[in-house]
Order: sequence, then structure tokens, then C-alpha cells
Amino acid sequence: MKKGLIHIYTGEGKGKTTAAIGQGIRACGRGNKVYMVQFLKGQNTGELLTLKKLEPDFKVFRFEKIKDFVWNLNQNQLEELKAQINTAFLFIKDTLLNCDCDLLILDEIMGVLGNNFVNIGSIIELLKNKPEKMEIILTGRNSPKELQDIAHYVCEIKSLKHPFDCGMPAREGIEY
Repeated sequence: MKKGLIHIYTGEGKGKTTAAIGQGIRACGRGNKVYMVQFLKGQNTGELLTLKKLEPDFKVFRFEKIKDFVWNLNQNQLEELKAQINTAFLFIKDTLLNCDCDLLILDEIMGVLGNNFVNIGSIIELLKNKPEKMEIILTGRNSPKELQDIAHYVCEIKSLKHPFDCGMPAREGIEY
């Protein structure tokens, strides 16, 4: 890529991570190296099994050990999670510094911001100082306007109807 741009996939609807992975597969298919750092996801999801087959061209990184939702964690678990997120953030800085990939996906980074695990200024600094040729995708609900102002693409995924609203639990192979 001659000039890497910044994408945001946000909104209340299902499919933000799926869209980012789709873009990553497209980039990978054209010979680009893709890294995806996933935040706040401890569950083993179906896409991980497929993406493992694309290594080393498409690599997924998870730094978190806690396997529960943030709102279920006690104070000690929250501190441990924050430390793990900090480790991921250092990895991201190193990835940018060394230009280790062509496309970097920061999956659920908006959740990290929304839970105050990382401040928005740190993310803005990363984006403003990214390597010129690197493409970056950020996903998650409630994307701050400050990030949308920096981004080149902002896509809002809106849910009009979802089985969860009627009490149907998440289904393996569809929601995870």
C-alpha cells in the first residue's frame, strides 16, 4: 500500500469484528501481512480456527487471560486485566515502530477506551504517528468523535433486529 488509511467499524449492530476480518482477509489475499490484536475477548471463537490457517500472513494476538465480561470482574481482576491490556498496547507500539505488518486491526479497542483501560490521547497519538504505509482498523461500540475525525473510513453498523432481543442466546458459529 502506498498510503495506509484508518478505518473505524462502530455501532450497536453485529458484525464489526467480522467486517474487520473480511478486510484483513482481502488484504492478506493481496500479499499484505495482517496483525489483529483482540481486546476483551477471552472466548475461543470460530474465526480464530480459520485465521490460524492463514498464519504467518494473518496473525491474531490476545494478551488477556481473564475470560469473563468486564462488568463481572472484581477489583483485583480489573487491575490484572488493565496490566494485560497495557502489555498489548506496548506490543502495538512496537509493531508500529518496527512496521511489522501492513494492516493492523485493533479489535474492540473502543471497549478498552470505554472502560478507561487506555486513554484516548494514547490512541490518537498512535494513529497520528503510524507508519505512512500501514492501514489500521479500529472496532467497537461507541467510537469517540475524536477518533472519527482522524479516520478516513467510519462505518456504523446498526442493529434493526437481533434474536438476542427475544431471549435467544449467542450461537456457536454465528455469534462466536
